[in-house]
Amino acid sequence: MKLVSWNVNGLRAIVKKGFADIFESIDADVFALQETKLQAGQIDLEFPQYTSYWSYAQKKGYSGTAVFSKHQPLQEIHELGVPELDLEGRVVALEFERFWFVCVYTPNAQDGLARIDHRLAWDEAFRTFCKNLEQGITPASGRATSAKPVVMCGDFNVAHNEIDLKNPTANRGNAGFSDEERSSFTTLLNAGFIDTFRFKYPSLTGAYSWWSYRGNARKNNTGWRIDYFLTSESLQNAVIDARIYNEIYGSDHCPVGLTLEVH
Repeated sequence: MKLVSWNVNGLRAIVKKGFADIFESIDADVFALQETKLQAGQIDLEFPQYTSYWSYAQKKGYSGTAVFSKHQPLQEIHELGVPELDLEGRVVALEFERFWFVCVYTPNAQDGLARIDHRLAWDEAFRTFCKNLEQGITPASGRATSAKPVVMCGDFNVAHNEIDLKNPTANRGNAGFSDEERSSFTTLLNAGFIDTFRFKYPSLTGAYSWWSYRGNARKNNTGWRIDYFLTSESLQNAVIDARIYNEIYGSDHCPVGLTLEVH
């Protein structure tokens, strides 16, 4: 099963840059998007064989997530169940027969860590949400389900370790590489999830998924790896490959992918 995730940094903008051709050429079973930056009815985007599922922020032109799937889910969830955290359309969760698929766009801590408290509250609620899904517990809006593993993907807005960004020393303490965010991500992994890319390529350097638009960062590969596929530890043996599509342009992020063997 081929799974792909991409922070498109504005879906309406990237559609003008050949998004449809990229989408069709990748031919994923499930394709997740973050930072769609639109409301319902603002785009007409359909693909044969796929059904789409959308979460929208209350604020126009902000945040937003979506998932296109060839497989019909048993149910869909669009919130964590925490009202103050569910205003920005940051999650789409789909229950499939063998696993939960969760697309997430994690809040940015912002310059000077101005939003770090909100960010850490999100991390805790999201971790609880995913662990509950593993145990068959859904928010009030979802129906009861059996326990099953979780595959989560998206822009987690954190470079976990020094290997995950070009200039760790200069960025230590900044948003996306603060001790608080890195520790929170460690807590998520320690809750029973694996970073599939590092599982397959533990020592590969220069592997990034986001580059600033400034200073020729992408040309010089001065990047950060902040886009991930994580899976429940029980799926470890099902992980065939994880990759970063750094040859694909159109956003300040590139897509990331996971090949999973599930029956």
